[in-house]
Parts: sequence; structure tokens; C-alpha cells
Amino acid sequence: MSHSHSHSHSHDHGFASGTRAFAAITLINLAYTAIEAGYGFATNSLALLSDALHNLGDVLGLGLAWGAAVIAKRAPTDRHTYGWRRATLLSPLANALLLVAFAGALSWEAVRRFTAPPEIPALPVMLVAALGIAVNLGAAWFVRDGHAHDLNRRGAFLHLVADAAVSLAAVIAGAGMWWLGWTWLDPATALLIGAVVAIGAFGLLRESFDAAMDAVPRAIDQTQVREFLAAQPGVTAVHHLHIWSLGAGEIAMTAHLVRPHDDEHDAFIDRLNHALDHRFGINHPTLQVEHGQACEHDRHDRAPHGH
Repeated sequence: MSHSHSHSHSHDHGFASGTRAFAAITLINLAYTAIEAGYGFATNSLALLSDALHNLGDVLGLGLAWGAAVIAKRAPTDRHTYGWRRATLLSPLANALLLVAFAGALSWEAVRRFTAPPEIPALPVMLVAALGIAVNLGAAWFVRDGHAHDLNRRGAFLHLVADAAVSLAAVIAGAGMWWLGWTWLDPATALLIGAVVAIGAFGLLRESFDAAMDAVPRAIDQTQVREFLAAQPGVTAVHHLHIWSLGAGEIAMTAHLVRPHDDEHDAFIDRLNHALDHRFGINHPTLQVEHGQACEHDRHDRAPHGH
């Protein structure tokens, strides 16, 4: 029997500058969110409050992720043998639940206002929402470099551009209220933004729930991993294969490999660990090599694994 753990940690020179860029984006969006929410309450505009909620979701997500990353650095203990890495999986779950709750409350208020829309000063709505376009496009400019090759930056870039489009919808609503007197545009825009927030939050909720339930990460095809392991020299069978996320950037795997003629054992394990990391991003594998064919010792009712 053999157990092998492989940890891969990469550091590039762009990490520090990328961290500063995301920190700047967080602070800029936090300041704008406070301004927009303040004007939303002052003018009684649901469109501004909904857009502020949308921006708050971004800030809250970044804040929770940062806090979780700090907690995840806590060293493992005898009780928490993996440390606190899973905090990075629980933070988006909390974020999604909060966003769904806020979006539902604002949408309910928007529906209630359709019967008697209040008078909203349109010009402040337009000006504040226009500021949101500038803030989000400016923040997108911060992460423009390398977004074509860096998935993290690409996601931030596209999200910020989408936020600018949402702010544009609020500007158009303000223009409609100003020139045409269509007061119903304010709750209608709030409903539209609430739907955008809810759709994004439900997607985040699904993914974070899957991660919390130890589902195979979406970026990994378990069938391909199984076929890759089965194709290794000397391997005649693969079972007890589990793949799950330990936290941000760390994917764990356990597998039992039947290898009757276990020559060059250590070299085989080392090559396989590096290959799993390079090909699938699995950087915390635990492999058990078995020499017999029956392998009944790991099949029992208290820990059924199937197959």
C-alpha cells in the first residue's frame, strides 16, 4: 500500500500587481456602492438601490473571498487535518444566499410599486448611474491586461463590463422618467436588475453548494481521469476514485490502483502525481497501489464506494 500527497504551488511575478488591481477595484466599487445606495435612499429610487445591490454583491464576494483566504492560511491541526481551506468554498455559498435574499426583497418592493409608482427625481438617477458606467469601465481597464489568458482576470473583466451595462439600463430608465414621465420605469428597471442579480446568484449558489457537497469540480471530467489512470503502465484496474475541491486552487483525489507487478514504485508514483497536476490540475492526490486482484479489503458496508 502506498499513500502519496503532491502539493503544487506556483507563484508568478504578476501576482502582486494582480492583487493590487483587485484591491483597487474592490475599494472603488465599495465607495461607489455607498454613494449609489445613499442617493437611492435619498431619491426613493429602486433602480439605484437595485444597482447598488448588484455592485454590493461584487464587493461582498471579494470581501468574503479575501476573508476566507486569510482563514484558509491557518495551519492544519490534529482536529482540522486539512486546515481551514474549505472556508474558500463556504464564502461564495454565504454570498449567494445573501444576494438571493436582497434581490427577492427589492423585487417584491418593485412589484408593489407598480400600482402607484412614486415620483422619482430622474436627473440624480441618471447622473449617479452614469457615474456607475464610468466606475465599472474604469475598473475593467485595471484588469484588461492579460484577461485573454487569465481566467480569473477574464471573469472580473466581463463581470465589470456587464455591471456597466446594468448601470446603462438605469440611465435609460432615468431618461424615460425625465422626458416622458414614465415613473413605472423605476420599478421595472429594479425588477430587471433584480433578475440579473438572482440569475447570477443562483448560478453561484449551485456551484458553491456542489463544492460544499464534495462534488467533482466542473472543470474536471472524472471519466477522463479514470481512463488516464487505467492507461498507466502496469495498472489493471482502478476503483475508489473520488475527486473534490479542498479550497481555492486545490483539488484533492483518492484512487486505488491495482498494479500486480509494482516495479519502480516510487518513480511511478512521482510521475503520476506530476501528470495529474499538469493535465487535470489535481494537486493533492492520494494513491493506494494494490498488488492483488480481488481487493476486497476496502469493500465494506460502513464505507461503500461502489464499483
